[in-house]
Amino acid sequence: MVKKVLLVSPRGFCAGVVRAVDIVRIALDTFTEPVYVRKEIIHNPHVVRELGEKGAIFVDRVEDVPEGGRVIFSAHGVSPEVREKASARSLEVIDATCPLVTKVHVEAVRYAEKDFTVILIGHVGHDEVIGTMGEAPEHIRLVETIKDIEALEVEDPEKVAYITQTTLSLQDTREMIEALKERFPSIQGPPSADICYATENRQVAVRDLAELSDLILVVGAVHSSNSVRMVEEARRVGGSAYLVDDLDAIQDEWLEGVETLGLTSGASAPESLVQEIVTFFQDQGATLEELVVREEDVQFALPSDLQARVSHT
Repeated sequence: MVKKVLLVSPRGFCAGVVRAVDIVRIALDTFTEPVYVRKEIIHNPHVVRELGEKGAIFVDRVEDVPEGGRVIFSAHGVSPEVREKASARSLEVIDATCPLVTKVHVEAVRYAEKDFTVILIGHVGHDEVIGTMGEAPEHIRLVETIKDIEALEVEDPEKVAYITQTTLSLQDTREMIEALKERFPSIQGPPSADICYATENRQVAVRDLAELSDLILVVGAVHSSNSVRMVEEARRVGGSAYLVDDLDAIQDEWLEGVETLGLTSGASAPESLVQEIVTFFQDQGATLEELVVREEDVQFALPSDLQARVSHT
């Protein structure tokens, strides 16, 4: 029987997610015309469903937005090709790309302009990776594993640089970067790691949580990269951990013999889902204890054009 729920911080929404969700909500409150969103604004079905109920129209392609309409780009960023298609359809674009993702895009372009081969460490098919690769597809090579690095062939080993997806495992990424440096001693990289502060903080916190818990539940969606990495990090240090979309996803057999339940959430999981789980176990007699591993106070400003529209309404 679960006797204690150990709730760790930081957890939940990061600054980029808060900004993206706020952009959609403000747009819905500000404009009378339909507000379209390309792809999921963030990787969480609960958030997408809530915004859809408020009036947001989610589409897979800008071609699905009526000409002259308004479209919001998701937090994961888009390629120049998508921007060009939006322009060709005279769409009013509101860009909710996380500033930390934009930073990676800028780095990719900077290295490509110097005619470097740019090695992107990331996951095939992830929205962020697709957008980043689109900045300079003829220069960027994607690697997911050490074997991918071993198989790399580049035009000039003296002109190689690396960048990374922002939501990767810290440990895995360090190992990948070391392998790249061994393969290409002259390789260049960003002045600081591209793994976002929130991804790092949540992985550090979940490792600490694993030492104090019999079981860890990470609230997040299965296609949320940072949430999946948190489960991996907990297991890496010997913890038992599962990813759950919400309270209904918890399986009774997981809780057998569990007295201290560690609880956290990925950067795109709403706090309401966490609190629902807390309340459930408190109703069963469990106590609640909070563990603060790091403090977060990062905030990102809204796009200037949206701020200007809001200030005039």
